Amino acid sequence: MIHPTAIVDSKAELASDVEVGPYSIIGPNVFIDTGTHIGAHVVIEGPTRIGKNNRVYQYASLGAAPQDKKYGGEPTWLEIGDDNTIREFCTFNRGTVQDAGVTRIGNDNWIMAYVHIAHDCQVGDHTILANNASLAGHVHLADYAILGGFTLVHQFCKIGAHVITAVGTVVFKDIPPYVTAAGYDATPHGINAEGLRRRGFTPERIAAIKRAYKTLYRSGLTLEEARVALTEQSREAPDLTILVDFLSTSTRGIIR
Repeated sequence: MIHPTAIVDSKAELASDVEVGPYSIIGPNVFIDTGTHIGAHVVIEGPTRIGKNNRVYQYASLGAAPQDKKYGGEPTWLEIGDDNTIREFCTFNRGTVQDAGVTRIGNDNWIMAYVHIAHDCQVGDHTILANNASLAGHVHLADYAILGGFTLVHQFCKIGAHVITAVGTVVFKDIPPYVTAAGYDATPHGINAEGLRRRGFTPERIAAIKRAYKTLYRSGLTLEEARVALTEQSREAPDLTILVDFLSTSTRGIIR
């Protein structure tokens, strides 16, 4: 399963069925679980843990040291879950001790070519990052979020579940769940109704989310007033709970 031109360090641990393509380099303290395929010319540095049934395409660089001038060689981690597709020339860096010490990618993510995920990012499940999307350090990207090509996200930003951004979006503040965002800098443009329909949300649930969007962005309420109103709406519409929680924990402010 390992091509004769690949180099796998003796301190790496690979499941017996892991495939490693030509000229790839797997360093020490790399753990790769069953069913994962590593393409040609891939470099994986440790400590890095990669789960089951991932497919990593050629020329990706995973687990390199963080691009942070404060980094002093501490043993931080990159963790990648199961069933992810990681396309050509992606770069994922390990975490730093100034944060959780780990950069974490969840399960079933579709990550296209040239995507950069910097140190300490936390990426959920079922996300899509289109070509050349880039996450600066400490970014949190929630489940089912979709980033259009060339989307750039500033450090420490949070992007909520079911968000979608247009091509070339530049994000300097948090984007609440369900919102469609576009522009430089990003502004809200309604909710991601089509994405919600594709995920099985009923018309009634989508209508409640649309009402919440109007409360947040078109009612003239302050952010705190809108949060209180949305808390009340969430009693009848449980999908709004993640929106209320997001507003309660946002530290950079939200796009407006």
